[in-house]
Amino acid sequence: MAKKKATTSKRTASDEPSCNGEDHRGLPIVIDANACERAASIFRALGDPQRLRLLMLLEASERCVSEIGELLDEPMPAISQRLRLLKSERVVRSRRDGKHVFYALADDHISRLVTNGVMHAMESHSH
Repeated sequence: MAKKKATTSKRTASDEPSCNGEDHRGLPIVIDANACERAASIFRALGDPQRLRLLMLLEASERCVSEIGELLDEPMPAISQRLRLLKSERVVRSRRDGKHVFYALADDHISRLVTNGVMHAMESHSH
């Protein structure tokens, strides 16, 4: 059996993707530094396992602090502190009904971030 001669193709500079601040369609790439900073703050808020557990509960349905505390078997002050941080980052929203304050995820974007992050973590590592 004859060996095939290895062919090497030499790439020229014009063959390389351009790094000129344009996307592959030639449109300008705009990166909003403020939006990136805000997103980083959201990711930091999501980056705590206890806060993620809390957010997973809220992903299922709106809940009050005492209910969250019971479900997570944690004291109300700890839950309140986490909720305060998450609310300041606009990850959760609150609604008052009489003496109770109910919390929910802020919007569908947060819901998808939380769900996708946890689902990705649950995937097998065999890929």
